[in-house]
Amino acid sequence: MAEGNHTLAIDFIFQGFTDHSELQVPLFVLFLVIYVTTVVGNLGMIMLIRFDSRLHTPMYYFLSNLSFADVANSSVVAPRLLMIFLMEKKPISVTACAAQFFFVCNFLTNEACLLAVMAYDRFIAICYPLLYRVVMSRIRCVLLVVGTYICGFVNAVIQTPFIFTLSFCDSNVINHFFCDIPPILKLSCSNTHNVNTVHFTLSTIVVIATILIVLFSYMYILIAILKIHSAKGRRKTFSTCVSHLMAVTIFYGTVIFMYLRPGFGYTMNPDKIISVFYTIVIPMLNPLIYSLRNKEVKDAFRRMINRKVFSQII
Repeated sequence: MAEGNHTLAIDFIFQGFTDHSELQVPLFVLFLVIYVTTVVGNLGMIMLIRFDSRLHTPMYYFLSNLSFADVANSSVVAPRLLMIFLMEKKPISVTACAAQFFFVCNFLTNEACLLAVMAYDRFIAICYPLLYRVVMSRIRCVLLVVGTYICGFVNAVIQTPFIFTLSFCDSNVINHFFCDIPPILKLSCSNTHNVNTVHFTLSTIVVIATILIVLFSYMYILIAILKIHSAKGRRKTFSTCVSHLMAVTIFYGTVIFMYLRPGFGYTMNPDKIISVFYTIVIPMLNPLIYSLRNKEVKDAFRRMINRKVFSQII
């Protein structure tokens, strides 16, 4: 990583979320509560789907994998962020920084692909209900999920070496709370044009491809709903999509704002707020969105509570 007479960065130091020392403890408590809620909510969703046979359907199979991606992505970022609030110096080795970026990139791509797969699932369920069990067979569902993990892995494998084979020199302070592309590239003394191009191209491919799947799926879903004569039938059919639409809107809104901009357009302080949403807040919101607005999940939770209460009485 040597280049010229520059001083090489062996470790990076996070600047953190804020410079105001009086906010460190309140923010630590806030993000600790968010992280615990994320872990409990997503693992609870996975267990609920796993142990309730009525939720053994393609939609909930995809939802359990989305919960796994959420808790994994949050666990890559949140524990170190909590450490940052308690430490005066916030060092991270270049290797650990590369690993953190790899997993964030992996799970974000995985989540985008899963949201597209879930939109496709709703499209088949509403537009071709008689063929749903045939089209969304167990083997096809497994292949679709495996495909989302492969996409995430490939994207991370391509981008990570491009970034971390650059020379990092002079300043080693990352103006962020985790290893993300914009603040890392600002520390490089190498030419970052190719890295920016690769990052922007791959991010655009992932976002545009998955958004098109979501948009086309919901275009056909809307057409199918409008053909339903009963207003009650239309509301009932549309209600199966509301939770997914909310999750899609929040996720893609933050990711597009963060990544689909030219490199010179980045400003760190607003981006820290946006980054908090897609790495920490959204993973907490997804299980809440799917549980609070989903009758089947609420019924499954009641059945689980009733079984536990009944078993304790016996």
